Amino acid sequence: MCRSSIHLPAILDLQPIDVNLFRGNSPNTGSQRVFGGQLIGQAMVAACRTVEGRLPHSLHCYFIKPCTPQMPIIYRVEHLRNGKSSSCRSVTAIQCGDPILSIMVSFHAEEQGIFDHQDKLPDVPPPEKLTEEEFSRQSIFSEGPEFIRRYYAIDLRPVEIGRYVGQKIDDGRIHIWIKVAAKLPEDPALHICALAYASDYSLLDAVMARYGRPPFDKRMIPASLDHAMWFHRPFRADEWLLYAHDSPSAKGGRGLARGLIFKSNGMLVASVAQEGSVRKRR
Repeated sequence: MCRSSIHLPAILDLQPIDVNLFRGNSPNTGSQRVFGGQLIGQAMVAACRTVEGRLPHSLHCYFIKPCTPQMPIIYRVEHLRNGKSSSCRSVTAIQCGDPILSIMVSFHAEEQGIFDHQDKLPDVPPPEKLTEEEFSRQSIFSEGPEFIRRYYAIDLRPVEIGRYVGQKIDDGRIHIWIKVAAKLPEDPALHICALAYASDYSLLDAVMARYGRPPFDKRMIPASLDHAMWFHRPFRADEWLLYAHDSPSAKGGRGLARGLIFKSNGMLVASVAQEGSVRKRR
């Protein structure tokens, strides 16, 4: 297994430049655009740097315009609320004077509740039974496991491998075991930011899978428009997590995708929703 050529902890380690202002840089991957998950993860880190004693429980963001990895990104944090049990931060990512991402992050102090329920872990094979070699053999694209690890710092084991060669998934329900490639320190906030980073990868695959479109279909131009995420229970982003996707709707060049993220022991740790542009390349 090759090591990632980008180091996720370094990407998420923002440089403070003033009160509530942070600078983030992009890895040199040769890509023309910054990965949307990087913007989410870095904005989450900026927000977390301004809150003590509380962890994020939700985020809601909009991607405003694409940005280039050749220029640094400035994250400006606004304090919207500092209550007894909750805090709220607004973060704007700026490049060359233009806003490129706007995100709201809500924090909540830990407390005991009277309700405790969750959906069940889908009945799929564990990651140990889904070999990387099988994925590599099925995929005819260059974006195989090594590419994904090198350029996104993510390890993944897809369950429905056939969709990578055009198998149609009628209900759009797909499953991927996912984890960040780097070992992370014992910092719950960093694991939340890392999972937010990784959650943007592959979510729109559920839209494409309904039509037998492989994830790396060069005929299509998928792009994230917005992203929402809720964190339910503790987890480690550097351990295998099952990312279960589905797509309830697509219309007018946009597709909606949802995701549930489980630990291997069945614990539901996060929920995700995203609408994306899914246009055919001209």
